Amino acid sequence: MTSRIFTSGELAHIKVAIEDAEKNTSGEIRVHIEKHCKEDVLDRAAGVFDMLKMQRTEQRNGVLFYLATSDHKFAIIGDAGINSVVPDDFWNAIKSEMSDLFKAGKFAEGLEKGIAKAGQQLKSHFPYESGDKNELSDEISFGS
Repeated sequence: MTSRIFTSGELAHIKVAIEDAEKNTSGEIRVHIEKHCKEDVLDRAAGVFDMLKMQRTEQRNGVLFYLATSDHKFAIIGDAGINSVVPDDFWNAIKSEMSDLFKAGKFAEGLEKGIAKAGQQLKSHFPYESGDKNELSDEISFGS
């Protein structure tokens, strides 16, 4: 499945944002896009997090950006490692900034900004070390 809300160029930019954010960290960032979310958005995001096996990173420092485009829902889920070191309101602060851009129709820009902010925290708490490997795909995944 591809996305109708993002052009192929925007999807490429989002992937580059993921790659850039991960350059200086052992942390992992994924983006999952689907049309509908028929349950609580955090529950669905947690299910996608598990489906993508994001909890299997060595330092438990994966971050998922989940979007249900037709239902206008999105969530950010961080694994235990990153959640233990970021401020309590960190994910909500990123969501707020992204939401402002989403409301203006700037979906790709909103995602790129959120990814960059998550990457800054990952770099701060989980800096890249020699031998770190990319544990999860940087490809955007799509659901139904």
